[in-house]
Amino acid sequence: MSVKEDIEQLLEQSRGEFVSGEEIAGKLGCTRGAVWKSVRSLQQQGFSIEAVRNRGYRLEADNDVLSRRGIERYIDNKLPVRIEVFDSVDSTNNILREYANKGEKEGKTVIAQRQTGGKGRLGRSFFSPSDTGLYLSILLRPKLEITQAVRITTCAALAVCDAVEQTTGQKPSIKWVNDVYLGDRKICGILTEASLSMESGGVDYAVLGIGVNVYEPKDGFPDEIKNVAGAVCTRKSADLRNRLAAGIINSFMGYYEHIDKGGFRDEYSRRLMWKGENIFIISGENKTPCRVVDVDEECRLKVELEGGEHKLISSGEISIRKR
Repeated sequence: MSVKEDIEQLLEQSRGEFVSGEEIAGKLGCTRGAVWKSVRSLQQQGFSIEAVRNRGYRLEADNDVLSRRGIERYIDNKLPVRIEVFDSVDSTNNILREYANKGEKEGKTVIAQRQTGGKGRLGRSFFSPSDTGLYLSILLRPKLEITQAVRITTCAALAVCDAVEQTTGQKPSIKWVNDVYLGDRKICGILTEASLSMESGGVDYAVLGIGVNVYEPKDGFPDEIKNVAGAVCTRKSADLRNRLAAGIINSFMGYYEHIDKGGFRDEYSRRLMWKGENIFIISGENKTPCRVVDVDEECRLKVELEGGEHKLISSGEISIRKR
């Protein structure tokens, strides 16, 4: 662990209280100059650290900066995850795909404060501004047939709902297949990208990407999404992004442990949006009116067409919209 990470940990343990530079230097066996340089580096990362002459340094009580140490404080230490946090990347999914192709083991997790090329479903981009969101990707090497790969997205949506509920008390819902909502506002998008094994016909590896709008951006959401996008919280909350990141990872890995068996239908159904309501199924230029009934054991969407016929809808180049 670096001096900077040690100082982050010390200040976190005394959050809201001053710790002198002399005390920090004594505990870490370094110079006060090294302490000052590390604190400056942490401030440049976004940490709200107050420095007062003859009093020392204080991490503000409402500090909410993503960091590896900050997330690991809340991670179940039995989980085989290895976290790497970046200030800015093009896409956390892209980084993990590179790692996967070099043989990286399952559990590698990349998290960013900002993405310049965040990816959404159907070739769309995902708005990923700095300091207000949580953008993470997890590398998986599941023993699944390709037809079962949708279970990864199913588990991820449930994990985000669990984490939001645990950290804020709010109760999110899932818009099939991979969007998480609070009320009528989308707070999270999920994109799973898989690489197939030519030998087994199953999944060689999968990169699970999750983007959460934790706070609303200072200048608001862009015009093209401002009528649908929302955020988990309206005001800054101490360490919320670290707690959310850890909550998502903990919950997802709990589901993932049993992913080969399935069995997520009941919980997914409980969270499903628009059950019993009229929607359009949109595929390219085609819009099919129907009514949402429920989901089946593989969390495919059960709908009733206008003629009364029931149909199962699989994910893919399909989206749904309320009528």
